[in-house]
Amino acid sequence: MERKASEMGMNRTGIKTSPVESAKEIEGAEKRGATSIGDATAIARVRQEFAREVGNFGSVPPPTPKGMVKAAVDLLKGGRATVFIDKLGQRAGFERTGVRLYEAALSKLDVFGTWEGGPSRVELEKIRLDELAHFALVVRTIEQLGGDATALTPAAELQANMSEGVPRMLVDPHVNLLQSLEGLLTAELVDNASWELLIELAEQLGHTEIAEQFQRALDVEQEHLALVRSWISTGTMLEARVGEEAAGAPA
Repeated sequence: MERKASEMGMNRTGIKTSPVESAKEIEGAEKRGATSIGDATAIARVRQEFAREVGNFGSVPPPTPKGMVKAAVDLLKGGRATVFIDKLGQRAGFERTGVRLYEAALSKLDVFGTWEGGPSRVELEKIRLDELAHFALVVRTIEQLGGDATALTPAAELQANMSEGVPRMLVDPHVNLLQSLEGLLTAELVDNASWELLIELAEQLGHTEIAEQFQRALDVEQEHLALVRSWISTGTMLEARVGEEAAGAPA
């Protein structure tokens, strides 16, 4: 099913599609004048009031007795076990979402097909399984530390709010496979940076074995990132070609 990412058509969103009406809009804006500094200050003041009145997103649930012992050890080292559990909860939620993202990408592949140098079903399915394995790794780690892997921690809720757009974009029927890879790229960039932070935190808290397991997960995520970047590059370059050279370009 052919659907190019960049097609020329009747796009009515630009101001130059209606010179007469756009001139009236510009004239009206000039008469009204720009938003005053006072208005901007008032908006900022309201935001500040809300920020002072509301509490945090949530809290990290108390650990089990086993977890309390480990938390006490971390405190003696000058660490905060709750921060680690909070970030682990964030990672668990993100990896779970990652599985869904690649399931959505597989659906795009079924509809639009791929291109030379683009993703194959085998490659997308492998990444989906990797994300699932990483989710399981984080869940095991949380439980190992005496935490509740089902809890929505503050960092997990924050991440969920920030990530709303990518899943929504991937399931949008207007979006083709090449376009959906842009969302996967965003997710993989965050994924890599987040694993790096978790590794550093684990090392600081003395969880050497956990840090080593997370490093192996990061190595795999770096491979994912390189693949997605490559797929976007080959697909975009192929779509930019003209004439007969465009045969086989991504739909």
